[in-house]
Amino acid sequence: MALKIKLQTKIISLVCIVVAIVLLVTSLLVSRSIATQVKDSLGRQAMSVARMIARSPVIIEGLTGSRPAGDIQKYANENKDLTNVAFIVVLNPDSTRLSHPNPSLLGKHLMGGDEKAAMSGKEYLSEARGTLGYSLRAFTPVYGPDGRQVGAVLVGILMNYVQDAVQQAQMIVIVTMGIGMLLGVLGAILLARDIKRTLFGLEPEVIAKQMEERSVMLQSVREAIIAVDAAGIITLVNEEGRRLLKLSGLSSDPVGKPVNTFVPNTRLKEVLYTGKMELDQEQDLFGVSVLANRVPLLVNGNIVGAIATFRDKTEVKRLAEELTGVQDYVDALRSQAHEFMNQLHVILGMVQLENYDLLSSYICRIASESQAEVTFVGRRIRNPVLAGFILSKLSLAREKQIGMSLSETSFLPATQSEDVTHEAVTIIGNLVENAFDAVEGKPKREVTLDISYKNGWATVKVRDTGSGIAPELGDRIFEKEVSTKPGTRGYGLYLVKLSVDKLGGWIKTMRQDEQTVFLVSFPYESAGETG
Repeated sequence: MALKIKLQTKIISLVCIVVAIVLLVTSLLVSRSIATQVKDSLGRQAMSVARMIARSPVIIEGLTGSRPAGDIQKYANENKDLTNVAFIVVLNPDSTRLSHPNPSLLGKHLMGGDEKAAMSGKEYLSEARGTLGYSLRAFTPVYGPDGRQVGAVLVGILMNYVQDAVQQAQMIVIVTMGIGMLLGVLGAILLARDIKRTLFGLEPEVIAKQMEERSVMLQSVREAIIAVDAAGIITLVNEEGRRLLKLSGLSSDPVGKPVNTFVPNTRLKEVLYTGKMELDQEQDLFGVSVLANRVPLLVNGNIVGAIATFRDKTEVKRLAEELTGVQDYVDALRSQAHEFMNQLHVILGMVQLENYDLLSSYICRIASESQAEVTFVGRRIRNPVLAGFILSKLSLAREKQIGMSLSETSFLPATQSEDVTHEAVTIIGNLVENAFDAVEGKPKREVTLDISYKNGWATVKVRDTGSGIAPELGDRIFEKEVSTKPGTRGYGLYLVKLSVDKLGGWIKTMRQDEQTVFLVSFPYESAGETG
C-alpha cells in the first residue's frame, strides 16, 4: 500500500527544499565572491600602506644615505602597528632587509623569491611564504630625489588573517541563510495552511473523488443546470442543459460565454446582483416552457457565482397529471370500497335475519341504481376516460355526503386526441375538487357539473353552493399558491388555468343565484359524434 502524504506536508517539504537549494547556491556564490572581495580589499589596504611608506622622506633619505639606516627600522615598525599589517619590510637594491619585525633578520636577504619584479620598478601583489608564514604581499618601488630607484617596500598581511576575515564574512552569510531558511519554513507552513483552508481542508484525492461524484450527479439529474461565475460567464452546463438548449435551437458550446448574450432571460445576472434566490419560477426559454430555480453561490459570505436549474414544464405537468390521475383513482376506489362495504353489511344483516325477500329486493335495487348511473353518464359523456372519471367523482361525492349531479343536458362526444383528454381530466377534476372544498361545512352541499359541446368547442360549467370567491382575490385565484385554505394549497385552479391556456381556451367565474360558477371553454376535436 502506497504511503499517503498529506497536501500540507507536500507543500511544506517542497517549499523548504526549494528555499534550501536557493540559499545553498546563493551561499556558495556569495562566499566565493566574498573571499575574492576580502582578499582584494586587504590587498588594496597593503598596497596603500606600501605606497605611503615608499613616499616617506624617512625611507627615501635612509635608502640614499642621508639618514641613518636605523631610522628606517623604527619608522617601519611604528607604521606597522598603526596600519594593522603583519610586517613592513624595506629592501635595498640587493634585496637585503633594512626593516623587519624581527631585528635579527636585518641585513639578510628577503625570503620568498617574489621581489625581483619590484626591483625592476613594478608595483604588484603576490602570495608567498616568508619567515612569518604564508602571506599576502604588496610590493612598490622607492625612488630617490633624482628619480633613480633606490629600493623597494614590502607590506605583508598573513593569509591566516585573510582566511579569518573570509570566514567571518561567510559566517554572516550562513547566519543569514539560516534566518532565510527559518522564514522559508514559516512561509511554507502559512502557505500550506492557507491553501488547505481554501480547499476546505480536503486532500487532493478527496477533491478528485468529489469532482467525479459531482460530475456523475450533474449528468444524471433530470434538471438542466447552468452555472455562472461572478462576472456572469457560463462555467458549467450539464447534459440535460445542453439537451434543453438544443430544443431551444442553440447548438454551440455555451461554456465560456456571457449568460445574458447566450441565454438572455435566465435572470442569473439579477441573482448575482441581489443575492436572493428565486424558486419555482416559470420561464419561456426560447419557446420551451420551463420551471426555473436560481440560487446565488456564496463563499465566505461573498457572491462568487450563481446556479440555475431548469425543468421542462411539460414533463412536470405530465408527472402532475399522472399523480392527479392516480390520486383520483385511489379516491374513487376508496369511495367505492367504502360504499360497497356498507352495502355488504346491509346484505349480511338481512342474511342473518333470514329476510330473503327483502334481500332480493335490496340487491336488485342497488344493482339497478348503479347500472342506471353508469348508463346515464355513459350516454352523455362518450369519452370513456372522462366518463369513468366523472363516475369516480360521483362516488366520491356520495362518500363525502355531497349532492353532486351531472346535468341532464350534458353531452360530450369522444375524441381521438389523448392530449385533449388529459387536459380535460385536469380541468374537470380540479374544478370539481375545488367545488367540494367550497361546500365543505356548509348547510347546503351541492355541486352541479354540466358539460356541453358545440362547433368544435367543449364547455364545462361547475356550480357549487359555497361562499364564493373572496373579493380581495379576484383573478389571483388562478395564480400558484393563492388560496383561502390553510396549508399547502393553491395549485388546483392554477393547473386548470395552465391546461386551459395550453388548449387555447378561456375561463371565467361568476356568482349566480347564490352559487359560484366556473365556466371553461376550450377547443375539442370530436371523433365524429355531435349529439
